[in-house]
Amino acid sequence: MRVLLVEDSPKLQTYVGKALRKAGYAVDVAGDGEQGLWLALGNEYDCIVLDIMLPKRDGLSVLQEMRAQGRISHVLLLTARDAVDDRVTGLQRGADDYLVKPFAMAELLARVQALTRRAHGHKSPDIEVGNLRIATVERKVYRAGEPLDLTPRELALLEFLALRREQVVSRTEIEQHIYDELAEPMSNVVNSAICLLRKKIDTPGKPSLIKTRRGLGYMLHAD
Repeated sequence: MRVLLVEDSPKLQTYVGKALRKAGYAVDVAGDGEQGLWLALGNEYDCIVLDIMLPKRDGLSVLQEMRAQGRISHVLLLTARDAVDDRVTGLQRGADDYLVKPFAMAELLARVQALTRRAHGHKSPDIEVGNLRIATVERKVYRAGEPLDLTPRELALLEFLALRREQVVSRTEIEQHIYDELAEPMSNVVNSAICLLRKKIDTPGKPSLIKTRRGLGYMLHAD
């Protein structure tokens, strides 16, 4: 899952960005409203964490312009003001949720997780495909009840495919949602990632859960 963090505080950029990456998200960071809007209009994000008080362009105007341009990414507003009018204005301009500063990191991660699931039409915190169970809150994967040892990026890839289960997902879509500006993918990185993931999640002697659709992409499917 790919998240855009628009926050002008270097301390919060580091703190929140590190926590999101540790949770398995690909993260792009912008330090002002203009850069945030440019990134939001130019990329597909599963969730955008947007501070209201920003230099150059405030978060509410960024949000309003995003919606005017047809961008449907789910937005979590960060605000230092707990006034009802501010919250109402944000929701009226197209925000999906809000969080008041200072906040607990566990709560921010929980809200981002909920919004990313909602972005793909999935409300349950657990995703099941065949004998696999992805516990999105725990950030763990189980096969027939036994835990699997996946890296954060492998978990993000599996979760993305699971949220799009029974649909063909192109290599380009995977690159856009799994890799951020700090990890520019090489031409064969998706193929390699899929190969490694198959080795970890598939049951020996049984068909792979990840099907290849030549020239199109990949599909997670439980026979």
